[in-house]
Amino acid sequence: MTLILLAIMLTAVACVIAWYLATWALPVMVAVETFRFIHATEAGFLLSALAAAAMALLSVGLVLLALFKAKSPILCLLARAVFVIPAMIAGYAVVHGVTHDAIDSAIGLKLLCGTAGLITGIAALINLNGFGELAPQG
Repeated sequence: MTLILLAIMLTAVACVIAWYLATWALPVMVAVETFRFIHATEAGFLLSALAAAAMALLSVGLVLLALFKAKSPILCLLARAVFVIPAMIAGYAVVHGVTHDAIDSAIGLKLLCGTAGLITGIAALINLNGFGELAPQG
């Protein structure tokens, strides 16, 4: 029983952390994959890090550009999905990493991690809508 309460408490802490870091899921995932790809071509560490930083900024810039300039609601929805899906994956992974040893039930673990991923995705969407309110109305 104590282990279950500890898992619930750690899940709540992980969700709060993921809530505040949800905005950074897309650029971090893009940066990590870009770094791995460039570094695998035997480029130096500094060049790989520079390329990763540039791609992370470009990914956020493209999403914000699509939100600010798009007239089509389908394009806006697609831009939001591109931003929210990595946050959902990150929220799922954070909670799974914290609680995978504490919860024996595979179904309970999937439900808990899925809920955390959904909450983190909602947090990213709320943060992204805050950016979208900065767009000129017209």
